Amino acid sequence: MKLLRFLLFPFAIIYDLVTRIRNYFFDVGIFKETVFKIPVIVVGNLSVGGTGKTPQIEYLIRLLKKKYKTGVLSRGYKRKTTGYVLLNNSHSAEDVGDEPLQYFNKFKNIDIAVDANRIKGIGRLIADNNAEVILLDDAFQHRKVKGSFYILLTKFDDLFVDDFLLPTGNLRESSSGAKRADVILVTKCPNNLNVYEQERIKEKLSIYNKPVFFTTITYAGTLSGSTIISMEELKNYEVLLITGIANPKPLEDFLKSERICFRHLKYPDHHHFSNREIKDIHRRFEEITSVKKIILTTEKDYVRLVDKINNLYYLPIETSFLNNENEMFNKIISNYLA
Repeated sequence: MKLLRFLLFPFAIIYDLVTRIRNYFFDVGIFKETVFKIPVIVVGNLSVGGTGKTPQIEYLIRLLKKKYKTGVLSRGYKRKTTGYVLLNNSHSAEDVGDEPLQYFNKFKNIDIAVDANRIKGIGRLIADNNAEVILLDDAFQHRKVKGSFYILLTKFDDLFVDDFLLPTGNLRESSSGAKRADVILVTKCPNNLNVYEQERIKEKLSIYNKPVFFTTITYAGTLSGSTIISMEELKNYEVLLITGIANPKPLEDFLKSERICFRHLKYPDHHHFSNREIKDIHRRFEEITSVKKIILTTEKDYVRLVDKINNLYYLPIETSFLNNENEMFNKIISNYLA
């Protein structure tokens, strides 16, 4: 794979040139950006793959929903519907995408919508639902909408400054795109990340002159499903782990650190499970001879599988800031909105 990516280097140069020209045309006004009268907070990244956008959107929802009428707009990746859809209780993950449905199931009194046309989608949330602030999910490269505040995510072990353009690397655009960010969040950090390592990363990112924060994924102490199972109880179970996310390694590492016995079936990100695959999962589960056994998945996968699989549980996660810097981050957001 590394050799193939190296051989594709000329295509990466062409891709870099095309994206730079596109961004330049937006920057100088040749391509039009639509500006809205209410705040539009954009959460995204420069690279493909999971950087923790979903828990970061949820963090912002918790921060804003009590004070502002909040709307969330996503394109609804891999959904089977088209156009604008405002989520309601009748929708499935196939209808609207797994992440939007996860937001809808977790948070009440906010409006969740999907639309590939972000301009129309935002307009509908404002006109039909009186949204006061919009969270735009995975839209850092969506230049047709002029966001009013940009949050750029980059993984601790895969910083965008150490990467290269597709297809040689994983960048969607040049790292210079970070200049559009208002803050940079280094995500999925180890809980014990020391100050010296943080300063080293800040130095790498200092050329962009943006506030830098470090976040980690915090796992809940209990599993959610038909019943509640504590992490301590889980040690008595044999677990079949099912994941369809970009990077399941942090979850694997967490389960290992908790000394949980599990077998892992990996599927692609946002995977829609076929009937054949569901049958195979059931078969694999029946092969486990332990009396105490469950199927464990991620919260994102749970919304796609809950109606298809019994004995299914998920482990909730949240974004947490290192160094108790959540107050500083919250203040930046609050001051901006004020």
